[in-house]
Amino acid sequence: MMKNNSEENGTVIRVRNVSKQYRLGQIGGGTLQGDIREWMQRRKEQKKQQPGETAVVNRRFYALKDIDLTVTRGEALGIIGRNGAGKSTLLKLLSRITAPTEGEIELYGRVASMLEVGTGFHGEMTGRENIYLNGAILGMSRREIDAKMDDIIAFSEVEEFIDTPVKRYSSGMFVKLGFSVAAHLDSEIIIMDEVLAVGDMAFQHKCLDRMRSAARAEGRTVLYVSHNMSTIKRLCDRCIVLDEGRIIYNGDVDTAIGIYTGGSGGLQKYCVFGPEHRPYDAYLRINRRFSINSLEVLDKELPDYEGTEIPRLRITCTSQHSFQNVGFRFEFWAGDGTKIGTMLSENFAEIRPGTSGIELRMDLAHLAAGEYHADLVAYLFDEDGNEDILDGVYPGLVLNVRRERSGEEYLDWHHQYWGYVRLHDIHIADVCP
Repeated sequence: MMKNNSEENGTVIRVRNVSKQYRLGQIGGGTLQGDIREWMQRRKEQKKQQPGETAVVNRRFYALKDIDLTVTRGEALGIIGRNGAGKSTLLKLLSRITAPTEGEIELYGRVASMLEVGTGFHGEMTGRENIYLNGAILGMSRREIDAKMDDIIAFSEVEEFIDTPVKRYSSGMFVKLGFSVAAHLDSEIIIMDEVLAVGDMAFQHKCLDRMRSAARAEGRTVLYVSHNMSTIKRLCDRCIVLDEGRIIYNGDVDTAIGIYTGGSGGLQKYCVFGPEHRPYDAYLRINRRFSINSLEVLDKELPDYEGTEIPRLRITCTSQHSFQNVGFRFEFWAGDGTKIGTMLSENFAEIRPGTSGIELRMDLAHLAAGEYHADLVAYLFDEDGNEDILDGVYPGLVLNVRRERSGEEYLDWHHQYWGYVRLHDIHIADVCP
């Protein structure tokens, strides 16, 4: 059940014990004949099934289960989780595209839904005509659209082409105009699903600034689903993590991102690499010559290091052939998915057929405190200086870096603002009066 009432005590969205259930398999034959055929097939399956079994045609699953959530006015809420966790289903319920199977949703204010930017645009109509059309679909009156027309056009950055049919627009121009219309709708609640990924980088930053202004300066409530953790951190005040249709965490953004990306539970002294660590190596599986089998942290119980320590790691590899000039590299990622940098082999190893143990060392001197995921790649460096990938595991290592404040490192390093790499300090050579 859904309600849309006046706001009470700053609450804009209230979700109580909401579940959404779907039935697996084809539903409806489209015609009377098709429906009769489906009913007969279902009866046949029911007769064949053993006692206690459930026919496939009757199976149901919960996309969301027992969701309780309250969102207040002016709050920016991030919603994260793996594919199939229920994020889009929750947004569709809040957007009233579909109704919950169980529970109650209360919305206090108008909703602007940006689940599919550009919905309702007609290719034969001009950009200006589509602003009127799409604005009407989103609930704006003609007077409201006229009052905002100049702002919408300016924000979209397509002024020169605004009276051109949108069928001639590039995909980037199309979504820019669609987002601009949706972003200028007068509403108390804005619901977005990955729409900040539209356009070029400069436009993405402008979209993010627009949403932050809507939440913090205009007091509008923003719900944002994304797999880009850096935009979640920049935009959101609070974050929930969904897993298999349930909320498993509701609170601090950094903690939520840590849970989503694996958190400190990913720290291991010893890891064996299986197919799940190689999701993108179909070619290597067919032409397998070399495998990274395992990684072990030496001299530590867990890969938890002071920034001045030199980690010692042992990897075990199996090779089908002899190789000269085999190198290894670690590709570092922060917990929010930001690419930090790459550590390359300073020297190369000679690998013989069979199983080999190789000890690696790395220098963490310039990394800020925090948890990092490092992909491990083995490659062959040929005589012409070309790189031939032998194997890669993702992630190959999860490690934590700690730093104590002392001496030159007297500052608390806020990597959210200053970055994950601790560069050398500036030297002040002289001061002139």
